[in-house]
Amino acid sequence: MTLLQKTKEFVAENIKPLFHDNRLRSIEALQLKKVLQRKNPYLFKAKAVASAPEIIKQLLDAHLSSNEETLFGEFLESMAIFVCEQKYQGVKSLSEGIDLDFSRDGVRYAVSIKSGPNWANAGQVAKMVSNFDRVKRVAGHRAKIVCVNGCCYGQDARPVKERGYLKLCGQDFWSLISGEPGMYQEIVEPLGHQARVRCDEFTEAYGRVLTRFTRDFTADYCNQSGAIEWTKLLDLNSASKSNWQP
Repeated sequence: MTLLQKTKEFVAENIKPLFHDNRLRSIEALQLKKVLQRKNPYLFKAKAVASAPEIIKQLLDAHLSSNEETLFGEFLESMAIFVCEQKYQGVKSLSEGIDLDFSRDGVRYAVSIKSGPNWANAGQVAKMVSNFDRVKRVAGHRAKIVCVNGCCYGQDARPVKERGYLKLCGQDFWSLISGEPGMYQEIVEPLGHQARVRCDEFTEAYGRVLTRFTRDFTADYCNQSGAIEWTKLLDLNSASKSNWQP
């Protein structure tokens, strides 16, 4: 069986429980008050959001966009580890901040996997570099080890970074862990496994949550004419919970 065939089997077996089911559970478990407490009410006012259906849809869509990126990133990480395991006996690393450990052509690679290239601020990069440095110290100065920030999609024209690691994105990353330059394109097709069925299930759940949240928001945060009562919303989101006084 080829590496691509094995990867297709992995996707068919795992994309439902690792992505679609988690995505569905995430929206079904949402609670209106918790969502409202996490979002900036001033932003909605500045955008002239004027109705319950409008604010609820924007709240849900903002939550889902962030949540889906996280869930699918976790799935891609698991798929990347599987691909490397099949090709180079790669393993999920036990080292802090290192997701994948494998050897290829006499070189050991320690990889921190991210979904895309724009994942970090300066502090997060510094933490990753610290984790890489720790791996090198433990391996010893004689070990031939290359540390990699592997990004499942994206591009970076200058992969060699000054702080002693590689940033390999998209094709470069998948080529490293699979040995096949075209793998980044070949994995697209299997990712659509039963996508239509799963998306239909999610759309139904989304509709139920949208209806329920709109009903509850209207009851709790709108006046009799249907206008949003921003003071009530701000009390939920920003009213003091302490006894602090200036």
